[in-house]
Amino acid sequence: MKHGKAYNQSREMFERQKEYSISEAVELLGSFPKAKFDETVDMAVRLGVNPKHADQMVRGTVVLPNGTGKSVRVLVITRGPKEQDAIDAGADMVGADEYLSKIKDGWTDVDVIIATPDMMGELGKLGRILGPRGLMPNPKVGTVTMDITKAVSEAKAGRIEYRVDKSGIIHVPVGKRSFEAAKLEENVSVLYRELIRVKPAAVKGTYVKSLFISGSMTPSIRIDSASFA
Repeated sequence: MKHGKAYNQSREMFERQKEYSISEAVELLGSFPKAKFDETVDMAVRLGVNPKHADQMVRGTVVLPNGTGKSVRVLVITRGPKEQDAIDAGADMVGADEYLSKIKDGWTDVDVIIATPDMMGELGKLGRILGPRGLMPNPKVGTVTMDITKAVSEAKAGRIEYRVDKSGIIHVPVGKRSFEAAKLEENVSVLYRELIRVKPAAVKGTYVKSLFISGSMTPSIRIDSASFA
């Protein structure tokens, strides 16, 4: 792949194979030439798991203490008294029949969908539309719940969902390049410790095989996991 001048310049500023401490990596990322927009900072973690085995699936949510820097559009699918809870908590869209109909017609202009359990029978019929886009509510990640206030508040505050892919890699946003170094480092550290916390008991050998952070337009920087100790 051919890269631009700024990318190539960034690549010359560090050793690609060297493992940097989390502090060094964040500082180095901040020194790279910046794009004309506020780049998202991504974290990629290769785990020593086999996602084909249910007992080695790594999936969940975590609230980043400093958010992701992204404005999250939240839709709550519910009927009755929970609608007011959703509105009070700051949901962008609240309802049932109107949104179920729109989704059936292919509408998915939203970042997070939260639903009360009684709505899942109807939402389940829309799995072919919501599933591939990662929008299907799931009780395992807290998006199917009666505690609408908590779910909406966490989504707005910077809750992210992580899930290992078929290659054993977790890839998630952890902030923006405009973040202060300390806040970005804190977000990365919180996510790393969450992944350690949910390590499947069935995993043998090395669990975290490699860890990188990068901006949308920058090379990836390898991080030494020992620096989180």
